[in-house]
Amino acid sequence: MPVEVVHGDLGDAASLRGICTGVDTVVHLASLIGGDAESCHRVNVLGTGALLAEAQRAGVRRIVQLSTTAVYRDGVHRGATESALPLEPGSVTSRTRLQAERLVLAAGGTVVRPHLVYGRGDTWVIPAVAELLGRMPHWIDGGRARVSMIAVDDLARALAALVLGPPSPGGGQVYHACHPEPVRVRDLLTLVSGQLGLPLPSGDLPYEQAVARLVASEGAHWARRLSLLGVDHWYESSRLWQRTGCDPGPGLAGRFADHAPWYRARSGAGG
Repeated sequence: MPVEVVHGDLGDAASLRGICTGVDTVVHLASLIGGDAESCHRVNVLGTGALLAEAQRAGVRRIVQLSTTAVYRDGVHRGATESALPLEPGSVTSRTRLQAERLVLAAGGTVVRPHLVYGRGDTWVIPAVAELLGRMPHWIDGGRARVSMIAVDDLARALAALVLGPPSPGGGQVYHACHPEPVRVRDLLTLVSGQLGLPLPSGDLPYEQAVARLVASEGAHWARRLSLLGVDHWYESSRLWQRTGCDPGPGLAGRFADHAPWYRARSGAGG
């Protein structure tokens, strides 16, 4: 069927006027990542509010929003369910995304929180892993921390199932979007290094010592990045897969090779 492209800007509420006319379902994937507090609030909070107002005006029946596990207070997360962790995000970006979540949930929408998403189009997760390897070329506690990940292909299938399947019971639902099996950071770094031609870490540092060394040489903002790969961050996601009936896919070991050429081309390493 034909596709109509309509341009709007979450930072400009007037540009959204009428954008939902004739629309049955809104899939809200846009947000501002980074930037100052005013810009994040304008786009992530006010922009989401304006979009929801248009959806209500047009009689939209279903809203699905892509959010992030960064809405939780940072720390050790092991097998946490969607309601188990304090909602205390540490950055302006994540605080405003949490505010946007609350607007969507109040409107009866569905919120999907992935952790680390990799694959074609990823400009954050694997690039950050590669950069961290260069800045902290040592194993941290042997690389034993575990993290939740999901391939963009598998995330897209789950989102599509939420959009096309039966409505969520009761509305206002939150789902973690992760592969059921968390990935050991040692396995992640070994796979990324091998596929992208990067040197493996050498030696080993305790987590706290690694944080102190990295912050001293690179700045305090690197503490958060190191936390994501230095301590456990993995989440219970069975509700999403049960709700959608989707196969979560083979996981990182089975998916990454498909996306590695895209990362190599983007980094200039060739195919």
